[in-house]
Amino acid sequence: MTALTTIVFLLCSFVFLVVVMNMALWPGVRKKEGEDVPAVSVLIPARNEERRLGSCLDSVSRQGPAVAEVLVYDDHSTDGTADLVREYAARDARIRLLPGVALPDGWFGKPFACAQLARNAASEWFLFLDADTALSADAAARMVNEARARNATFLSCWPALECRTFWENALMPMLSFCAFTLFPAHLALSRNDPSLGLAHGACILAQRDAYRSVGGHEAVRNEIFEDTCLARLWRVRGQRSICLDGQDVVRVRMYEGLGDIWRGFLKNFYPAFRHRWGFPLFLLFHFTCFLLPFLMIPLALMIDGPWHLFAASAALVVAMRAIMGMRFGHPFWSSLLHPVAEAMFIALGISSWWQCRSGRGVEWKGRRYHAGAPVDKP
Repeated sequence: MTALTTIVFLLCSFVFLVVVMNMALWPGVRKKEGEDVPAVSVLIPARNEERRLGSCLDSVSRQGPAVAEVLVYDDHSTDGTADLVREYAARDARIRLLPGVALPDGWFGKPFACAQLARNAASEWFLFLDADTALSADAAARMVNEARARNATFLSCWPALECRTFWENALMPMLSFCAFTLFPAHLALSRNDPSLGLAHGACILAQRDAYRSVGGHEAVRNEIFEDTCLARLWRVRGQRSICLDGQDVVRVRMYEGLGDIWRGFLKNFYPAFRHRWGFPLFLLFHFTCFLLPFLMIPLALMIDGPWHLFAASAALVVAMRAIMGMRFGHPFWSSLLHPVAEAMFIALGISSWWQCRSGRGVEWKGRRYHAGAPVDKP
């Protein structure tokens, strides 16, 4: 048991350093400086978003001349989404509704909606937003300014997560924890390796000519994890993609309650992995490093084992969560519930694997997707 405790402690110590470096060195979007920037086309795919879309359109309308047009693609909504967009369009001439067309074979819903939006957009820069996002003042201009300053033709902003319920506060921080315990965010800015491509689909800014040369959303037409796939493809094709901390630029309430969280994570978890070996290694790492220390403390105490190293490892994990919580605005108590959140996270991963590998597929917004399994080669 001593060897196991030492390995776990060293792993936790290494990951703790990664988290500290990410949180200390990963930059946000700078304030807009005096230089004028090109206006953007805001592109919003919407499927049954009547309750959420209004806040998004309000925040976009307040961007002023930085936004040239706002296109909303109504993806066969059965609620009042289309009527809501028409109401906003009557007050703001920049807003336009694009009616949905039949989803072609071989396409998933969101990539097709984004492709239709891009096809109808006229500006030099495309700003893709999810319908549940809200921009801060000058966000559009700041993002374009930042992309140009960093010579990037693709910029994704990692949004602030709006969490209102107990389960949202307990589980949604795992999204950032999953990403920034292993992903070297600061290194991804200096190296344009495809493996370091990262994006959050709630907010993606793309330069028009680069978008078309890369192939746009058609190149990721059958990807559930289309945002990061697009960021990586961008790098493969010789373009520069970056992901920055967008806490003060964009906010999103991704899921409402436990059911939404479970379904949302379920559809993304297993399809996110590009290699067969990546998924089991990831789950094993999470279990060993982020859950096992909490499980082993009582066992080690019972057999008079090295419980203090397991306790130190568990403390490091809670410290990681607390540091991220301070950066991303999550409550401290959610850090203390990490063992519960981690256990549910691993269960979600196994469930996502089973859904995809059994052929049942995953369901999202009334559509069932049979995502391709990870492969042995890129």
